Order: sequence, then C-alpha cells, then structure tokens
Amino acid sequence: MAVRGLSLEVAAGSIVGLVGPNGAGKTTTLRALAGIIPPTRGRLSIAGHDIVSDPIAAKSRLAFIPDEPCLFDVLTVWEHLEFTASVYRVSDFCAEAERLLTQFELIEKRDTIAQELSRGMRQKVAICCAYLHQPEAILFDEPLTGLDPRAIRTLKESIRQRAAAGAAVMVSSHLLDLIDDLCTHLLLMHRGQCLFQGTLQEAKSKLAEHGATDGSLEDFFFQLTERTN
Repeated sequence: MAVRGLSLEVAAGSIVGLVGPNGAGKTTTLRALAGIIPPTRGRLSIAGHDIVSDPIAAKSRLAFIPDEPCLFDVLTVWEHLEFTASVYRVSDFCAEAERLLTQFELIEKRDTIAQELSRGMRQKVAICCAYLHQPEAILFDEPLTGLDPRAIRTLKESIRQRAAAGAAVMVSSHLLDLIDDLCTHLLLMHRGQCLFQGTLQEAKSKLAEHGATDGSLEDFFFQLTERTN
C-alpha cells in the first residue's frame, strides 16, 4: 500500500511542504489529489468538490505541476497557453498569458516549439500554463528541477503571491532549505504514513523539547525518519 491513514486539510493561503524519503508516498499523494490515481478508499476533495465523483469541477480548480513537465513537443510556448485557456475556458487570456511569460522570462521564446526548449524552460512553460486559470489549489512535485537561480527566485515569489491571493499550495521537495524558506506548514511522510503534520514552528518546537535549541528542519527530518526505520 503506497499511502494509508493520511488525513489533511490545506487551508486557503497556506503553503504546505510535503517531505519524506524516497518511496514515502509523496508523489502518490499528489497524483491522487490531482485525480490521476484513483484512491482505493477515503475521500479527496478540491475546493469542496470530490475528485472522484465530481472530477470536472474539482480539476477545474486545481493545477498540478509534476516533476517532469508534460508538454506537446510540436506546440509553441504561446500555443500551449492558447490550448490551456481553451481547456479551462479562460476568456480574454492574452493579457494574463503575456504577464506570465514576462514574469518567467519566456517572452522571447513565445514562438519556439517545446522540443527546442531547455529542461528549465519547459518547466517554466508548465508553471505558466498551470497558473493561467487562477487555480484555487496548486500542487508542485519537485518544482525547482532544471531552474536557474533567477527562475528559482521568481518561482518562490510567485508561490507566495498565489498563496497571499488565497490559493492552497502543496510543495513536495527533497530540498529542505526550500521548505524552510517557503512553507508555512509541514507534512512529513515515511513508508506511506504521516509522521508529522503542523506548522514549521511546531516542528522546531518539538526539537527544542528534546534539547536541540538550534535544531534545523534537517535535524527534525532525520530524527523522525530514522526513529521509524
């Protein structure tokens, strides 16, 4: 069983960091929330809509950016945005699309087909497409892969902006510094189960209870995961 006994709620405006060793169930959790993997039991809802019984309404309110950007090789950057706008029925999308391309420094690549883009640029196109319909829930799986330092800064700023505007965000990453810098809450998984769920401050307070006055998120991660090995 990949994930079991997991119960969580991601509030609007919060950024939850999803962490855990390889095989902990992080990607499975995100794919189930996105409606890609059907759950064998339990209930998953996005903005109040069940992902299984009401998938169109649920998926119209979410965006999922996987660890490997899934683009159409023969479509240009702009055609990806046109296609996304059509799928999500976003009218008058051009101004927002232009703004996103400017924000992620893709304006000069708007007429370039996807197969000619670098890994990092493909990632940025996927992010722009995900943001276009103003999703209420945003799921990231290892979002920094392939991004250069400027793009990393832009992405982190954009995530904070989306959360401030009311989106509920989940970020799965092995980069604990990213989680510490960006997230408001932490969900630590191991072997398909939740080991900790709460704010980052609560995680660090638990370390202090055990005498680690200057404990880091990395210390907390190893303390919990190694205890269950």
